[in-house]
Amino acid sequence: MQEHHGSRSRSSGDHEVPAAGSGPFQGGWADTNRELPLLTGAAYASKRRSTVSERFPGERIVIPSGGLKVRSNDFDYAFRPHSAFVHLTAELGTQAVPDSVLVFEPTGTGHTITLFTRPRSPRDGGPRGSEFYSDRRYGEFWTGRRRTLSETSAALGIEAAVREDLEQALSRNVPTRVLRGVDAQVDAMVPTASCSDTELNMFLSELRLVKDEWEVVQLRSAVDWTVAGFCDVVGELRQATRCARGERWIEGTFNRRARLGGYGLGFETIAAAGAHACVLHWTRNNGPVRDGDLLLLDAGVEADSFYTADVTRTLPVSGRFTDVQRRVYDLVSAAQSAGVAALRPGARYGDFHDAAMGVIAEGLDAWGLRPHGSTASTPPSDMYRRYTLCGSGHMLGLDCHDCASARRETYLDGELEIGHVLTVEPGLYFQPDDLTVPAELRGIGIRIEDDFVITPGGAQCLSSELPRTAEDVENWIASMR
Repeated sequence: MQEHHGSRSRSSGDHEVPAAGSGPFQGGWADTNRELPLLTGAAYASKRRSTVSERFPGERIVIPSGGLKVRSNDFDYAFRPHSAFVHLTAELGTQAVPDSVLVFEPTGTGHTITLFTRPRSPRDGGPRGSEFYSDRRYGEFWTGRRRTLSETSAALGIEAAVREDLEQALSRNVPTRVLRGVDAQVDAMVPTASCSDTELNMFLSELRLVKDEWEVVQLRSAVDWTVAGFCDVVGELRQATRCARGERWIEGTFNRRARLGGYGLGFETIAAAGAHACVLHWTRNNGPVRDGDLLLLDAGVEADSFYTADVTRTLPVSGRFTDVQRRVYDLVSAAQSAGVAALRPGARYGDFHDAAMGVIAEGLDAWGLRPHGSTASTPPSDMYRRYTLCGSGHMLGLDCHDCASARRETYLDGELEIGHVLTVEPGLYFQPDDLTVPAELRGIGIRIEDDFVITPGGAQCLSSELPRTAEDVENWIASMR
């Protein structure tokens, strides 16, 4: 990595870039403008924008992409736009531009829609003429080529303008709603109207609940690459046992596939071996992977379109479950099967969780297990939480936990609809220091998670290519050795 010195602006919007003068970078550049086709998702994004326009007539709607965030000193995290912005533009990970803002400007018949963005670094000697070689954060020679405004318009099907024109565009006094907390400069440009802004956030989240056919294709692609990553990991189990931090080997194996097949990770990979599997979001991944232990791998590839998979398998590192491991695994597997059977259009969203927990409860009762202090009169939702910890699934899409700002009545208390995509992921987690369970169970954590799309006939498993039953998992591992 090239070392450089001095300071540079970290503003999410405009910053001073000197005009180009004479020097070694002036002149002699070929014309490399491109004619870009419309992106495959652009037509679907256009329909979503029309829905937003119809919902908020006479109001200006402002949707920022967000900007770069500093990781350390002069290095930034990889840029990831806000999901609402992606949903309304169909922008791709390899082309997404920080500090972009989508504006719906009201007219008498609807809205004109403009994407204010940072275009390709100019080389014409104008006011920003030195950016392409001197700006370490945005210059083309430092971070790569951006599209020109005309290229952006062609690719996304949206009129594009320079970000510097945004403040003037927002100066007309009309009712305005902003997706807040994404771009501090945009927040400062428009006075806060908390109720109306909150309503916008909820609407944009609920707009993502039902996936269209293009979105389902993106999710299938993300799941397919995730399946490939899990197969890579199974093939590397033995190598992982030879490393002091074998969880890191597992993590790196999956993450490599994520970058090869998609934009990257939908979330930080959970590679939890042994008792680490009892930690729901174990991402330290600094432990060994030992024969005789279980490895809980919870991971998902994020496609170039930003749609992500979310799959979990719990694998016997040696290739075979012990008797007690299999007993727990079979109970979780049966719970997942019960949850899946409850997926259908018109079902209450919570039905699949209740079905899965019913199986868990029956199994734990049969083993004589009740958390300390619980009785037969304890509400079922609370009785076994010590061992189950959380819900049995969530909506999936652009965010791993998608549509999180939707109203309770449209999500958690709502009904499943054709086009909903969600996970079913019951688990059992017996903490290594939990004296309410037999010693043989302590330190066992098992989760099984698959991704489903709701169809007219029930639900289709997008991750069905991955073995799921204990016997099939054992055969799968054996076949990869």
